[in-house]
Amino acid sequence: MTSGLENPSNGVVGRANRDEHFVPVAPRDPIQKLLTMTKVILSINAGSSSVKVSAYGIDETGSPPRQLVEAQVAGLTAPPSTFSSQSRSRSVKNQQLEDGISTQDAAFEYILDQLVADGDDGDDAPEIQRREIQRREDIVVACHRVVHGGDYEHARVITPETYENLEALTDLAPLHNAPALSIVHGCLKHLPRAKNIACFDSAFHHTLPDHVRTYPIDPETAAKNKLRKYGFHGISYSFILRSVAAFLGKSESETSIIALHLGSGASACAIRRGKSVDTSMGLTPLAGLPGATRGGSVDPSLVFHFTSDAGRPSPSSTKDMHITTAEDILNKKSGWKALTGTTNFGEIVSQATTPASQPLSSSEEEKQFQSQCRLAYAIFVDRVAAFVGSYFVALQGHVDALVFAGGIGESSAALRSAVLEKVACLGFTLDEAKNDGACPGATGSKSCGGSDVDDARSAVADITSDTRDHRSMKTLACWTDEQ
Repeated sequence: MTSGLENPSNGVVGRANRDEHFVPVAPRDPIQKLLTMTKVILSINAGSSSVKVSAYGIDETGSPPRQLVEAQVAGLTAPPSTFSSQSRSRSVKNQQLEDGISTQDAAFEYILDQLVADGDDGDDAPEIQRREIQRREDIVVACHRVVHGGDYEHARVITPETYENLEALTDLAPLHNAPALSIVHGCLKHLPRAKNIACFDSAFHHTLPDHVRTYPIDPETAAKNKLRKYGFHGISYSFILRSVAAFLGKSESETSIIALHLGSGASACAIRRGKSVDTSMGLTPLAGLPGATRGGSVDPSLVFHFTSDAGRPSPSSTKDMHITTAEDILNKKSGWKALTGTTNFGEIVSQATTPASQPLSSSEEEKQFQSQCRLAYAIFVDRVAAFVGSYFVALQGHVDALVFAGGIGESSAALRSAVLEKVACLGFTLDEAKNDGACPGATGSKSCGGSDVDDARSAVADITSDTRDHRSMKTLACWTDEQ
């Protein structure tokens, strides 16, 4: 099929990170020559209901990219959509949009209009338009987060062949790959001079051993349909690994950790000497830990007892995104939302950690909600602790640190404390005072009100008890995002 893409030379891009550990690729790599001339790089994260764009400036000296601005359009599936942006000169938060923006392509075009001056920076233009990106032609690289990369082990320049391979994987991650490919087409239309690069969430896990990645099903069918464990959140785990290794004063190849990416989508990963050796997500992001709307690992036959329409197309399906009723139920109508009616984990924690003797409300409805929140919280803590125990065994006890990351992992002291209580038998310890005051990335983390983290070590907070045993394993909180 024809994708309308140019056909540049295939290649693998080096990791353009915001921290001091920027690793350039070999000079002979075709992307390296491109990066050395780059004025602006866009990092684009297209989800099922939002589009997030970060712009980075880079010069010819080889210095690490510096973040210029970050912007997001959210609420594409739950109008009204909103626009937020953050730069050193201006901040906009949850500004409601009245333009009927409901698609990823429209959201991307709107963000570009807000961030790029294009020579029209009159007195009424917002500060970010006047100062950050002057022309669309200055944007020469667009990096796309693509959740499912199949067998790709590294980032790739998007060629027609690459695009078709990713399109074939859309059925395995329909809520993520389809929006990402939509944005690729948006870049072709709005940024025709930019080169498109795909960065894969699954690539970090290409080191999974065969006995971990293989499902016990017919091998020929598995090979034909590419049915195996892939794993996801790899961009986040790569950042966590770099940050923790720098914090510990080790190289990545010397670092072994159990990493927890806990957010509305949650997963765990066992990393031995810098390589992923197991992870909780599988063929798709659905396996493993429950999330805001995902059920996580359940008995595969459950959904057929849940509904007789399991294999039929969901009403959510589109011509570009094919979703069965079963996938719709387990991806969108399960998790904390199904148990409590809310996806706000902060509210769930607040309800769950309030003593039963001190109910937040006397109404029966509120008491039932509090009971539901306690159950959802207990389920999540139990599942997280179970993966920590499993991965402790997988690493044969050779663990430098247990690392909490992701929006919930980095911000919920109560959750960290509850998990540590369950895994204390393994030798992990927690200083409650440090835990309560932990704000990883406090010198620069956006999650704590600052800008970008320039030093990877500042993204990490040590919350280990000073009375830890001879194992000397640390308990850490790590700020991270997938931009």
